[in-house]
Amino acid sequence: MIDRLKKAFQEASDAIVEQAGSFGENAKERGYQLIEEWLRIFPRMQAYGLEMVNFSLTVALSPSLEVEMRGRHEDFTPEKVEQILKESKGNTAMVSVFTTVKSTYTLYKSTGNPLSDPLIIRLKIKITPEIKVTIGQAWT
Repeated sequence: MIDRLKKAFQEASDAIVEQAGSFGENAKERGYQLIEEWLRIFPRMQAYGLEMVNFSLTVALSPSLEVEMRGRHEDFTPEKVEQILKESKGNTAMVSVFTTVKSTYTLYKSTGNPLSDPLIIRLKIKITPEIKVTIGQAWT
């Protein structure tokens, strides 16, 4: 009886390990696909006036790409951001970035402080992407 329990436990453990390995490979593949999708938008963002100043790839169970881009506020007036959003309709990545830019400007304007250069956009591309928009000097 104990031998059968040990065998059943071992078989269940082996199956779990195999599934975890499969999940890890699927997560890794999905992470790389997501990174490739985002790589296509960087030339468009640069054409709008953003300069890529930092590029970093993390290879792990869930790979990620971190990119920092900087621009000038005068290149991203509310009208210009709206135009970019209209031109980017259907491109989830671009819409996500510029909706975040628009929201950041709106919230920052409510503080009553003047804009200080540069405009900084930090992207952390992974299975759940993060977009961070900073006005002024970056935090270290």
